[in-house]
Amino acid sequence: MVKRAQSRAGHLTVSGRYHKQKKLSDDYAISKKGDSVLGHGYNGQVYKASRKDGAGEFAVKGFKLLGVPKEKRDELEVECEIFLAMDHPHVARLVDVYQSQEQLDLVMECMSGGELFKRVQKQKRFSEKIAANAVYQMLLAVNYIHSHGIVHRDIKLENFLYEKDDGDHLKLIDFGFSKIWKPDTTMRLSCGTLAYVAPEVLSESYTNQCDLWSLGVTVFIMLAGYMPFAGSEEKQIKDIKAGRYRWQQEKWQNVSPVAIEFVKALLDTDPDKRLNAQSALEHPFIVNREKAADVELDDGIVSAIVNFGQASAFRRCCMSMMAWSLTNDERAMVRNAFIEMDQDHTGSIKLWEFKKVLEEKCHINNDEATKLFKALDTNHTDEIHYSEFLAAMVSTRINMHDDLIKSTFKRFDTDNSGKITADNLREVLGETFDGITVEQIMKEADITHSGDISYEEWILYLKSSSGAENTSDMAARLIDQKFENDAERSRMMKIKTEIAKESASQNRQAKKQSCCAVM
Repeated sequence: MVKRAQSRAGHLTVSGRYHKQKKLSDDYAISKKGDSVLGHGYNGQVYKASRKDGAGEFAVKGFKLLGVPKEKRDELEVECEIFLAMDHPHVARLVDVYQSQEQLDLVMECMSGGELFKRVQKQKRFSEKIAANAVYQMLLAVNYIHSHGIVHRDIKLENFLYEKDDGDHLKLIDFGFSKIWKPDTTMRLSCGTLAYVAPEVLSESYTNQCDLWSLGVTVFIMLAGYMPFAGSEEKQIKDIKAGRYRWQQEKWQNVSPVAIEFVKALLDTDPDKRLNAQSALEHPFIVNREKAADVELDDGIVSAIVNFGQASAFRRCCMSMMAWSLTNDERAMVRNAFIEMDQDHTGSIKLWEFKKVLEEKCHINNDEATKLFKALDTNHTDEIHYSEFLAAMVSTRINMHDDLIKSTFKRFDTDNSGKITADNLREVLGETFDGITVEQIMKEADITHSGDISYEEWILYLKSSSGAENTSDMAARLIDQKFENDAERSRMMKIKTEIAKESASQNRQAKKQSCCAVM
């Protein structure tokens, strides 16, 4: 499962979040009291949990594996694999996975705003302005998963959650019915919630277009305030197959023709004639919606990208890992800039998009843009994913605070020993990262040459002016801060002297090479 997810999203994206040596209780405190139950997913209850390092509240879905039939285990593995690879502003984030022989726990971001269903239920129906902006977000999520070979198969009001009570940012959840899909094949398992199910799903031969029918049902309810298909199961099945939705004229008389045409274009029984996610995003109902002012890619965004591109490989790796520990509020500071750069709405930034935006808005030339793109593409997938973009924002646009540093340290400390060893790094990174060996990485961050990276070294390394501070100065600061025992201080001072000599030697060698080059 892990290898399959890594092949889709990159090694680093998965390895730092998938834990087999640590337990959920090592990092999270979970309560299973009645008021802590957040919901009921396809595969089990969802509980509230808090991270022990103070990084906030999360939602946890746990599964007992002992005695579970192979078929059910396979379902869980597929859900976990798909969820691990999801990385988009409008898809709920899977933060951590803990697996043992007896238990599988999925830790997800906690969406405190509740279901889209409950908000529609409360308001009876949405205005076209609110509906169009909600549908735009939903389409971004659907187009993202479709662009990356995933079919959700259970799109409905209940599977979109608001990030906050007083906010309007929506995210897609629940990948229990999802399937990794090859475009040249059809699927045959009939699944999903009947009232939302596409006609071709009932005939057990369908493609990812089934999600657009379900979205059409969702938009219908948002605009009209009632279900298009109702009655007995037999009646619903007949009506769905015939495309015979209930049309109460009085409910639609104040809805614009363009909105009505949009709904009908989604509820077309022929999947080939039905709008797909990309064409739906280009429909006048979405394009002409009332929206906030265009996002400006300010100097801070560009500066963060440039600084990230100039950082060492391991520093970029650390910041990439930090991206998975950011809070909703921290991500909200920059996520609209990511969506702005993703001009084809596929949920990742391609090289042509990156070059176009940087050249038009920032006057960065083609070669420099390509270099920066490669630095951000830490997983080498030829596209910049959301978390890779977030990584570039850490420390420049997003504050690198102590909770974030501690949470990231624990992702590398895979055996919970309190130190990061070379074996820990190999588990997370493999033998190399961006062409740099684990041994070289250890030398960069192991300031005291002790053979591992302590938490104190970790803090100093990450806070050392983005790597501008030399190793000798960092070692001196660490010794001054930490070691009070005379014998230990004496030992560390010797290390400091050795580091200083090594640094001076490297400087002399660099100057010599520079002189030779001039001659």
